[in-house]
Amino acid sequence: MTERCVAVIPARYGSSRFPGKPLALIAGKPMIQWCYESTRACKDFAEVIVATDDERISAAVSAFGGRAVMTSPTHQTGTDRIAEAVAKIDADLIVNVQGDEPLMSARVLSQLIALMRQSSAEMGTAAVPFTATDRDPADVNAVKVVVDRRGHALYFSRSLIPYPRQGGTAVTPLLHWGLYAYRRDFLYDFVTWERGSLEGCEMLEQLRALENGARILVLQTTERSVGVDVPGDIAEVEKLLRERSR
Repeated sequence: MTERCVAVIPARYGSSRFPGKPLALIAGKPMIQWCYESTRACKDFAEVIVATDDERISAAVSAFGGRAVMTSPTHQTGTDRIAEAVAKIDADLIVNVQGDEPLMSARVLSQLIALMRQSSAEMGTAAVPFTATDRDPADVNAVKVVVDRRGHALYFSRSLIPYPRQGGTAVTPLLHWGLYAYRRDFLYDFVTWERGSLEGCEMLEQLRALENGARILVLQTTERSVGVDVPGDIAEVEKLLRERSR
């Protein structure tokens, strides 16, 4: 029996670096609409839902014909928000698509879902070689991941991993995408676990899964995605849109 897949896009209005980010206009459309439409383009999803705590975002989603679910404003993480949003929704596999990834690839989403269906891993994510990006591996905001021979994550870090020691074998570091797939039972276990020391140190939520012995399957892709962290990133997204239209 094929697992029923649902995508959830967590979106909150408050942001220290970019307040109101989900409603910021990109080529005339709010960013949350770009995120929703690019996710909806993946035909593996039975539903696509925006999980928010803000009526303005909910209204914007309804205006373009999407579905928004109101959630508690007290959630500490997007994963907590997602768990509440799908509590009464039939879903075996839940995919967390970040609300600041307006150009998320439907192909990558399908590949991640297919990989999870072939695996027994509790969680899945994606990564891309830094050589396929314009990001600096030394940037602490660019999260790195290393994997084992079976494609499971060994560790995520803001530091450069693996470290290229002089005389060592060259390894291209992998840039982690903020894209996650959870099996339903695992998601509800995950949100009950306390933050571990590694998560508290690196401030990376996925380390909570590794600290509790879960396996995270990593899809390696070469596709490009542009996240929006600050207002200045919108120009880069619009540039990429123009390139694609040509």
